[in-house]
Amino acid sequence: MMTEVTFEKDAVGSVHSHPHEQVSYITRGSFEFNLDGDVQIVRQGDSIYIPSGIRHGVKALEDESTILDVFTPQREDFLQEK
Repeated sequence: MMTEVTFEKDAVGSVHSHPHEQVSYITRGSFEFNLDGDVQIVRQGDSIYIPSGIRHGVKALEDESTILDVFTPQREDFLQEK
């Protein structure tokens, strides 16, 4: 399952964890990425692997920073009707 999210500068994706494996690919801009307390900067063209159960979050460093997230297995919580 893939999702694409665009953030404005300084927007935050709160630190969280889930049972899914995740790969995040930066399609535009840059992010400060917190992976289980290890903070790193990722930029357009970079990707990062997040194992199942690892706490992670992001902060956008530029306007219109965009991240493409790939999850396995698919996120049933994303598919539920609101």
